[in-house]
Amino acid sequence: MHAIRSHSGCANGERTQLELFRSKPGDLAPRDAQDLMAWPFFSLAKSKRTTPIDFRMGATWISVEAVFEHGMATIWDADVLIWAASQLVAARDAGHPTSRLMVTTPHEILAFTRRGTGKASYERLKAALDRLQSTTVATSIRQEHQRRRHRFSWINEWRELADGNGRALGIELILPDWFYAGVLDRALVLTIDRAYFDLTGGLERWLYRIARKHGGRQDGGWSFDVPHLHLKSGALSPLRRFAFELRAIVARQSLPGYVLTLENALGRDRLNFAPIPPDPLHAAMRRVGLKPVENWP
Repeated sequence: MHAIRSHSGCANGERTQLELFRSKPGDLAPRDAQDLMAWPFFSLAKSKRTTPIDFRMGATWISVEAVFEHGMATIWDADVLIWAASQLVAARDAGHPTSRLMVTTPHEILAFTRRGTGKASYERLKAALDRLQSTTVATSIRQEHQRRRHRFSWINEWRELADGNGRALGIELILPDWFYAGVLDRALVLTIDRAYFDLTGGLERWLYRIARKHGGRQDGGWSFDVPHLHLKSGALSPLRRFAFELRAIVARQSLPGYVLTLENALGRDRLNFAPIPPDPLHAAMRRVGLKPVENWP
């Protein structure tokens, strides 16, 4: 097996010390890491971002830096990490060994994240892997001592694999310890709606993750002060533009599983998330082990 392209962010010895985890195809439940849902780790823009994210809130701080060549990893690139988390959690729950060293095919990732599987989609996936590998993160989150600096990339390294005749065999990637440890702690992963992958806006995707993380399935939902949301998003757009985009999303009601409302209290706008009550028929079918047909009216 030969690498036809390699992007390395760590010593070659790391690969030899890790067991190989082969991804399993199939209809796995999408799982997202709660830390990534709650804090500003990714660019929400489709255009290249090189301006760092420098976030401080209480004892929590996050610094995200990009290189000019690739730009910062985006919230769409994070779909690769959702795929990885879903694979690892499914394997762990089935009693199978897991590893930070994963091998898969581009088709598996693209199909799982509801992307096209043609050549253009493959090239976009490789660009996403480059951004995930070249973006560096430093954070106090999950550090025993808040002032300690933990710096990592979303992917330590990745490479394309081919046989001796140049026939593609898939891709191999190594996840960082910080992400891997969070995923394998049951308290730090949430199942998300598969329709999340159909959301096309960066802010929409980020809002869904915030709603799922904080509002969850609570009947009363959750609410956020809009300036507070703006700060937590890490977005470069000014508050006025951010609020305008929020109003458009509220008008569309495009977040799967949630109803959004904006209200003004004491001169400040608040965004409310309330979960949509589950369909009684679907809930009854799940209780007896049957799987409802997706998009069933």
